[in-house]
Amino acid sequence: MVSTMEKIIAYGHEGRIGDKWSLRILWTCVVGSGIGLYMVVVERQLQNRDRMAAEALGSIAADSSSGQEV
Repeated sequence: MVSTMEKIIAYGHEGRIGDKWSLRILWTCVVGSGIGLYMVVVERQLQNRDRMAAEALGSIAADSSSGQEV
C-alpha cells in the first residue's frame, strides 16, 4: 500500500505551473513593471516641465509689474 506522503512526493508536479509558463508569467510581470515605470517617469517629466514654465511666467510677471526692463 502506498502512503499519502509517497503520493505527494511521486505526484508532486501535478498542479504546479511548468517552467515554460512560469517564465512567461515572469517576463510578463517584468514588461508590465517596465511600462508602469516608464509611465511614471513621463508623468513626472511633464509635471516638472509645467512647474518650470509656471515659475518662468511668474518671474516674468513679477518683473513686468515691478517696472524693471529686461
